Amino acid sequence: MSSSKYLVDKNKMPLSMGIAFVAFTTQFGGGFASGAQIKQYFINYGIWCLILPLLSQGLYALFFWYGMRYAYKHQTYDYRSFSDSIYGSTRPVMSNLFEICYLIMIATASAAAFATGGSTLNTLTHIPYWLCTLVIAAFIFFIAMYGTNVVRTAASTLSVLIIIGLALVLIPNIIVQAPAIGDAISRLASGEMVAASTADGSFGRALWMSFLYFLFQLASVSVMYQHMEPVTDVKQINKAAIGMFIVNFFAMELSIIGLLAVMYVADMATATVPMLVLVQNGVGASILTPIISLLIILGAISTGVNMIAGIVNRCVNAIERRKPNEKAKQQGHMLRMAVATLIFVAIAWGIAQFGLMAVVQKGYAYLGYAALITVFIPFVIHAIATKMQDI
Repeated sequence: MSSSKYLVDKNKMPLSMGIAFVAFTTQFGGGFASGAQIKQYFINYGIWCLILPLLSQGLYALFFWYGMRYAYKHQTYDYRSFSDSIYGSTRPVMSNLFEICYLIMIATASAAAFATGGSTLNTLTHIPYWLCTLVIAAFIFFIAMYGTNVVRTAASTLSVLIIIGLALVLIPNIIVQAPAIGDAISRLASGEMVAASTADGSFGRALWMSFLYFLFQLASVSVMYQHMEPVTDVKQINKAAIGMFIVNFFAMELSIIGLLAVMYVADMATATVPMLVLVQNGVGASILTPIISLLIILGAISTGVNMIAGIVNRCVNAIERRKPNEKAKQQGHMLRMAVATLIFVAIAWGIAQFGLMAVVQKGYAYLGYAALITVFIPFVIHAIATKMQDI
């Protein structure tokens, strides 16, 4: 498939930036584009929302850097081979626990992507919800089945579109609504919580929610290992980690500042798409409303692609490792990719049909705790035990 069909040509973009953009689209999906995650895990907890993205995105980049460096050094290009390697003698238990963690991520993040994208498309077109989620599924299927190069190229394209869209939506509103943003910051600093928040504004609670946000995003480090195969130098990984921190932090901070303009608006108490409230109460609503809707759909597709591609790569690699030689691996490779992609897209699509958004929201918390046990603690123990000499 020619890269000229994409807005961003992977041959013209450094590999390190392509990897950074995969991490961006993995984290900033439909939940981020809608503003729901930003409100739920940051703005609801007071003035600390302005500084805690430094922590969450710093930890995100650091742990992704560690996982990618290990995968590159040990040539573990799918999450199962990575787990079997890094867990060592504990792999019979820990690798299977992480398998469960990944399945939770597929069931939550992918299903949420289908549901969010489908609901937004349904609102825009009035096409039946199930058909809208089927359209989202088709996009995810065709991108994910073509492997990591296409996923990385698509991630670069979607990242550029999402960043441009965020800038178009947020910057004019930040400029025009600067007085309202300044007033919101003053009210937060005085301890007045935003609409519908049940927090008390304490630093400890805000710190924990920021850390929990990082934890459930950390589980997605497993989708990055497949992108280490074309890496030729650890400097590319180092640059990718720096790039993901800069891009991710900028996008999150810009969103927080923009959303503060409407955090005390009465509609925010019941809003499920905070960004839409911002647009409707700001400038250029007729133009920016379809843009933010498109952003949510693109974000949903980007998250779904990255999640599905990770488990497809793991399954296809497991099958092809049993093949006697490279020629045997190539024979039927695309068929195996198509079948595996279809299976996991169908599972995520099926879960999305139930509309279990409350379960999905709880699923993120469970995903965070699972990542704490299977990724965060093992990474810390491994770094200390090896004095970081094994990456």
